[in-house]
Amino acid sequence: MKFIANSNTLLKELQKLNGVISSNNTLPILDNFLFEIVSNKMTIIASDLETTMMSVISVEADTDGRITIPARILIDTLKACSNQPLTFVVDLDTFGIEMSSEIGNYKLVGQNADEFPRTPELSDSSSTSLAGEILLNAINKTLFASGNDELRPVMSGVFCELSAEQATFVGTDAHKLVKHSRTDVKSDKTASFIIPKKPLTILKNNIIDNSNITLEFNDTNTLFSFNNITIICRLIDGKYPNYDAVIPKENPNKLTIETSALLSSIKRVSIYANKTTHQIRLKIAGSELQITSEDLDFANKAEERLSCQYEGTDMEIGFNSKFVIDMLNNIGSDQISLEMSAPNRAGIILPLDGLEEGENTLMLVMPVMLNN
Repeated sequence: MKFIANSNTLLKELQKLNGVISSNNTLPILDNFLFEIVSNKMTIIASDLETTMMSVISVEADTDGRITIPARILIDTLKACSNQPLTFVVDLDTFGIEMSSEIGNYKLVGQNADEFPRTPELSDSSSTSLAGEILLNAINKTLFASGNDELRPVMSGVFCELSAEQATFVGTDAHKLVKHSRTDVKSDKTASFIIPKKPLTILKNNIIDNSNITLEFNDTNTLFSFNNITIICRLIDGKYPNYDAVIPKENPNKLTIETSALLSSIKRVSIYANKTTHQIRLKIAGSELQITSEDLDFANKAEERLSCQYEGTDMEIGFNSKFVIDMLNNIGSDQISLEMSAPNRAGIILPLDGLEEGENTLMLVMPVMLNN
């Protein structure tokens, strides 16, 4: 089998796919890319058994065929090559591969393509389509809030709820929660599923704003296809927590403030907070917000005052600064509203601008106990 591909085009696609390959694969063949050629179209596949990613490019080939090539050495070679056509000659009996460029040739050995895991096929699936920028925005708003606890795998992904009215995306780790919904994304079939972190991170790195994405799903897998790329991932099995039950509905105390001013202030004050709890204290009275932190072990203390708009009774509440910083970094709004009911109830952060029509975002952060 012989085929010719442009080195830069090939490298670009392999770098996209490389994010799927795990550093501790259980099957050695998963350290390879699978190359499948049919009628001068080459499909390149990478998998870690949970997530499979495919890309299709055009090549010049004398016959159809399949081979797996070690990923690391191939990418390293292509990175060191200038932009030029590369000729690959594959011996399908010994799986020997010879790459030739204008100035040299390189030999390596692949593996039998038949040993590469089969790409999952989605049977009894439903599908919907959405714009790339909408999905990218949903991932950016929710992924950071999902958890890393191996004992609670359902929280380690993003929960998607699709209906005829809207699509809702939720991320939570039990300390913080983000609910992001769009009324301009609809599905004929009502469904809910949990997508793992890894395929969402890969999607985030590869989606182009103007691409149209087809989302296909069944009970076990979900598939995203756009441009020349397809990503198939196994869904997280389990029941997602009832996130609506933890969102306080009555929040009479409302603080309105500029996002950048609040974010900068918390970043500075949190430098002086306890390194274990990252606790900051918000004291709100009239139109003044006082942000303080202290680390009693080292006698460190910081305090800043900001002017704000506030409706409600004077109150003091404690938060983990890392969670608040994460939320303000990802909210995408110049002004926010922080709504609270009591010092021991969750605070709700809402964007006041920067939202498109049909888009709603709610961020929730649990308080920490203040040691007065």
